[in-house]
Amino acid sequence: MRISIHELCKQYKNNFMALDKVTLEVNNGLFGLLGPNGAGKTTLMRILATLLKPTSGEIKVNDLNLNENRHDIRAMLGYLPQDFSTFSKLKTWEFLDYAGALAGLNHKKERSQAVDELLESVGLFDVRDRPASKLSGGMKRRLGIAQALIGEPKIVIVDEPTTGLDPEERIRFRNLLANMTQKDIVIILSTHIVGDISSTCNDMALLNRGQVMFNDAPELLIEKARGHVFQIEAIDSELPKIKETYPVISTIPSENGWAVHVVADQLNGENGIEIEPTLEHAYVYFMEYLTQ
Repeated sequence: MRISIHELCKQYKNNFMALDKVTLEVNNGLFGLLGPNGAGKTTLMRILATLLKPTSGEIKVNDLNLNENRHDIRAMLGYLPQDFSTFSKLKTWEFLDYAGALAGLNHKKERSQAVDELLESVGLFDVRDRPASKLSGGMKRRLGIAQALIGEPKIVIVDEPTTGLDPEERIRFRNLLANMTQKDIVIILSTHIVGDISSTCNDMALLNRGQVMFNDAPELLIEKARGHVFQIEAIDSELPKIKETYPVISTIPSENGWAVHVVADQLNGENGIEIEPTLEHAYVYFMEYLTQ
C-alpha cells in the first residue's frame, strides 16, 4: 500500500489555513504524525478518512484518487477518531460485532471469531458482556482501537489512540500495531505523545501550523538535537532562572538539588553536561530553535 499526498490544503470559512501545501509519501508500516495541538493533524486524518474534503491538492491511495474513488478507499479503511464514542444500548461484543458487519464481515461465524480475537488482543474479553457505554475511559479507547482493526483494513488511521490509556495499555497497543506491520498495510498514528512515535514508527512527519516541518526517520530528528541537550545541576533558588532561559524537558530530584534537562544551542555558563538526546528532546529542540 502507498498513500501519496501532494500540495494538500484545507482552508476553513474563517480563512484559517489548517493545512498548507502538505506533501507526504506514506508506505507500508507505521507512520507517525507528530505535532502540537492545532498543528493540523486531526484535519489531515479526517481528510484521509474521507470525512472531510480538502480545499485543494491531491491524495492517491495506490492508483486511486481519493476525491474520485471515495467509496472504494473507504472500504479499505479502519479509523479511530479522537472523539470516539459508543452506542448506549449495545454490549461491548455487540458494538464490535456491529463494526465488523459494517467492515464487510458478512458471515456470522467468521465475524464472531474476529470479535473474540480482537477483544482478547485489546484486553476486553472479560468484559465482553458489559454495556459499551459503561466501560471506563481507557477501556472505551481500547474498544475504539478494536473497531478500527476489525475486518483487516489495508489502511488504519488512528488519531490520538493512547489518550486515556495507562502505561501497560499503551504498551499493549504498541505491540498490537507492531504485529500488524507484517502485513501489506499502512498504519498512520497521529499523536502529541512523543513516546508513541519513538516506540513504534520507522517513518514520521512533524506538522506545525498546517505545514510539514520534518519528514524522515525519527532517528534523523534525534540527530538534529545531538549536542543541544544538557543536564544542569541546580539548587532550588536557581530553578526559576533556568526555566526562564531554556525550554525545560524534565526536572528530577538529585542528591544535591535538581537534575534539570534542557535543550539549547549552548549553555550560558551554567554547570551542565551534554547528554544523549531522545525523540522528546529532539522534538522540543526542533520546535523551539529550528522552526523560527
